Amino acid sequence: MNKATGLRTYAVIYLVFLYAPIILLPMFAFNNSKVIAFPLSGFTVEWFGQMWDDAQLFRSLQNSMIVSVTTAILATALGVFAARATTRYRFPAKAGIMGLIMLPLVLPEMIVAMSLLVVLLAIGVPLSIFTIILGHVLITTPFAVAILSSAFQSLDRSLEEASYDLGETALSTFRLIVLPLVMPGIISSLLICFTISLDEFIIAYFLGGSETPLSAYIYGQFRFPARVPAMLALGTILVAVSIILLAIAEYFRRRGIAKTGGKDSGGFL
Repeated sequence: MNKATGLRTYAVIYLVFLYAPIILLPMFAFNNSKVIAFPLSGFTVEWFGQMWDDAQLFRSLQNSMIVSVTTAILATALGVFAARATTRYRFPAKAGIMGLIMLPLVLPEMIVAMSLLVVLLAIGVPLSIFTIILGHVLITTPFAVAILSSAFQSLDRSLEEASYDLGETALSTFRLIVLPLVMPGIISSLLICFTISLDEFIIAYFLGGSETPLSAYIYGQFRFPARVPAMLALGTILVAVSIILLAIAEYFRRRGIAKTGGKDSGGFL
């Protein structure tokens, strides 16, 4: 077996291992049985109807939407500032500051969640949707910075210099020239941060208090075997939504690179 064949075999095995659970999810969501096992007993959409009638689920979804939308906006705004600063200016300890910003990418979420919980309780901040947003902004900002840094790096500085020569200020140049060019990257960052926040569980579970987001609600429902099929139906919908959002984000990322004349070297993930 040569190297190419071995690499292809490894890639196939890896992809099957990675995506098999996602493929099985809709199979059991449409299965006419409360027992999650083969063989399948028949086709049904009953579990989707049961999911739709769950009022608590929609309250949790509302909480998650508030958290995810707010997180996406705040993380992307911080990402714009950080990406602009690091790609356009030089300042002391630049590498160290960027390392601290990107640190949540490599820290275990369990450690981040426990640390935030200890700090928030020590300073007397009650656990709520607000504290979940704080945690989610912390872990999604590095993703926003990574996406937006690529967008800012591909900008042609001569466009800004031409704007200054024509009498525009730094603020108006950023608003009229820079911002439209990096807008695909901003949209991509918003979608990615939204998706990450919506799917995140550990920080939401630790910092949610009495406010239950969707991820924590799903985890709690798996304690009851009768509720598992409805949760699989919900999971099927969430997987479909996540794939659509990621595809849209990738489209805007590539559009942004093409708009600035850059070369696409692969997906943002």
